[in-house]
Amino acid sequence: MSKIRRALLSVTDKSGLLELARLLSGFGVELVSTGGTAKTLRDAGVAVRDVAEVTGFPEMLGGRVKTMHPRITGGILAIRSNAEHLRSLEEHQIPPIDLVVVNLYAFEQTAARPGVELAEMIENIDIGGPALIRSAAKNFAGVSVVTDPADYPAIAGELRASGGELSEATRWRLAQKAFAVTAAYDRAISTTLAARRDGAPPALPEVLDVRVPRRMSLRYGENPHQAAALYAEGAGGVAAARQLHGKELSYNNLVDLDAAWQLVQEFEDPAAAIIKHTNPCGCAEQETLAAAYRKALECDPVSAFGGVLAFNRPLDSETAAAVAELFVEAIAAPAYAPEALDRLKTKKNLRLVEVAGAGAGLQVRSISGGYLVQTADSTTLAPAQLNVVTKRPPSTEETGALEFAWKVAKHVKSNAIVYAVRGQAVGIGAGQMSRVDSVRLGATKAVLPLKGTVVASDAFFPFPDGIEELARHGATAVIQPGGSVRDPEVIAAADRLGLAMVFTGIRHFRH
Repeated sequence: MSKIRRALLSVTDKSGLLELARLLSGFGVELVSTGGTAKTLRDAGVAVRDVAEVTGFPEMLGGRVKTMHPRITGGILAIRSNAEHLRSLEEHQIPPIDLVVVNLYAFEQTAARPGVELAEMIENIDIGGPALIRSAAKNFAGVSVVTDPADYPAIAGELRASGGELSEATRWRLAQKAFAVTAAYDRAISTTLAARRDGAPPALPEVLDVRVPRRMSLRYGENPHQAAALYAEGAGGVAAARQLHGKELSYNNLVDLDAAWQLVQEFEDPAAAIIKHTNPCGCAEQETLAAAYRKALECDPVSAFGGVLAFNRPLDSETAAAVAELFVEAIAAPAYAPEALDRLKTKKNLRLVEVAGAGAGLQVRSISGGYLVQTADSTTLAPAQLNVVTKRPPSTEETGALEFAWKVAKHVKSNAIVYAVRGQAVGIGAGQMSRVDSVRLGATKAVLPLKGTVVASDAFFPFPDGIEELARHGATAVIQPGGSVRDPEVIAAADRLGLAMVFTGIRHFRH
């Protein structure tokens, strides 16, 4: 244990400061402080000694220089078991500092303000604070460092229990957290200033800096022999979802929930998606959520068993009653009506999560020896982008169905084929090695009639065989990116079969 005799307090976030300071004073700890922190303590009647009194120098350069002095850093860094260090302290009349309570200038909050000038951002880069934190953390054997007001209650409890001392285990834990704080602070500065270098943030950083806290340990990964955890920061998307009921979320649950949630975000009207192994096996957009769910289920009710659902509206009681008839693993929705929640909670293992926002950011995937990074596929299709390439243009009804099918195809693994009518997927062919096989698979999986459907393809048809196959199953219109060297042959096949076909010029590969 280490008795605390002197503490340095210098904080931007003054939450809980007075309570901690009063407790320390009660144990006879001398408090040393700076600027605004010292004023806050003094105004509250807490005895405090100014840093300038210890160093013999006033704060300088508008407050830029105050704690960077041997009488402060020496008092923190001196090893208590080193006789030479202690002689140096005595020789230079440097008081040992046993506790450092510091948090940093709010650089990230300042940088995030709309229209903030670079000069103001630079001025909010803390210099002395990180130096104090690193010094105390380096010397954790004899010094305690506290960087987070959330730790004050636990620190206070230990001080009361021990009569003013903190254990070695506590000092070590606090030091580890302190190093993480300064690392994250430097990262935020580096990332923010790099984005300002050329006047606009780059789409992809020159250096991929991923430092994200672990939010949840998972039982295992995709398979029981694989370790796994969820790492996340921020308050949006599936990673930040609030679980309301059910068994512990698994790695596969989270992957499928994310796929389902991303899909329903494509739609403005009430929409439902059913996902199995990251691929949609049903999706619909209707006037009500219950209707959307029923239409989604009609697409492939066999594959929907044991699937994962997502809705883009709060889940109401009617929809919940319909969902309760099917065995599903997990549901994502922006909210749940109380009656819906009560109804679904009767299924003890069903995982219910409440999700806010789509969750932004780069997409990162590991490969052997490195990482692949890309921006999200957030491109939307405007009606003006539809380029009719066949003699027959699509009807109004076909156009609406094509636009719906295109949104769904974006979320199907390549090669992706989606048969649809307006507002409802009818058959989905996913992940085949050839596009014509995806066309056949989508038709084979269909339960509903395919006559009069439209087809969306995530990439171009390399040969006319895919067009001929989908027409054979009754499809009447096609949406695809175009761009094949055989486009003229494909268009000629569509004209010969009386199909309408539009090109988008946009590809939606999903691997």
